[in-house]
Amino acid sequence: MSISVAVVGATGRMGRLAIELIEAAQDLSLFAALDSKSDIAQTNGADVVIDLTRFDVSQQVVEHALANNQKLVVGTSGWSASHLQQLEKKLETSSAAVVVIPNFSIGSMLATKFASEAAKFFDSIEIVETHHAGKIDSPSGTAVRTAELIAKSRDGKAVLVPGVGQQARGEIVAGVPIHSLRIDGVSAKQDVLLGAESELLTLSHETTSVRAYSAGILSSIRFAAKCTGLTVGLQSVLEL
Repeated sequence: MSISVAVVGATGRMGRLAIELIEAAQDLSLFAALDSKSDIAQTNGADVVIDLTRFDVSQQVVEHALANNQKLVVGTSGWSASHLQQLEKKLETSSAAVVVIPNFSIGSMLATKFASEAAKFFDSIEIVETHHAGKIDSPSGTAVRTAELIAKSRDGKAVLVPGVGQQARGEIVAGVPIHSLRIDGVSAKQDVLLGAESELLTLSHETTSVRAYSAGILSSIRFAAKCTGLTVGLQSVLEL
């Protein structure tokens, strides 16, 4: 039996990719494709809903999922640690399931994992994330998640941040400076720079098209169909 999937944000880059992947997969079927003019109720009855929108829209999609006990994959930026804590509390009184994926790229997930491990041994850490000029939010959800995981792995040990308060020092997220670039000619790139005396470790990951997210999207949809509660990160989906 195939898993029926409703795509919210169907006309965007990621939405179009999701539809293509769903239609090509033997175990998935497209239930509905929603754009900005669609009624969210059109997702009712789907086995899984995947949200690929903006954060303000994503919040509405999540609320609808909670109210209707849906299984939802969230691939939208903006779901910070504080937002996830609130979401987890709401899920305590709902039989819905929400899978939040800051980045569907397996390479990006591994780079973030490596950075959080390396962060235990370096006090000077900064993130530079670059996306295409059309990306409307900054910093990216991936960079925010990376900073949060770095802070968690350091167990309260502060990162060295010189020049705090200067605008050019970037936005401080979980104690880590993030610098966001929006430039034509780039799809998505993130560098985590970890410095110590006489050495610099740079963990870099780049995608050149949305095709890099294909395996992560498919794995997340299949995982969501059978999961409960809140799941965060592709690492949890792949059980790494």
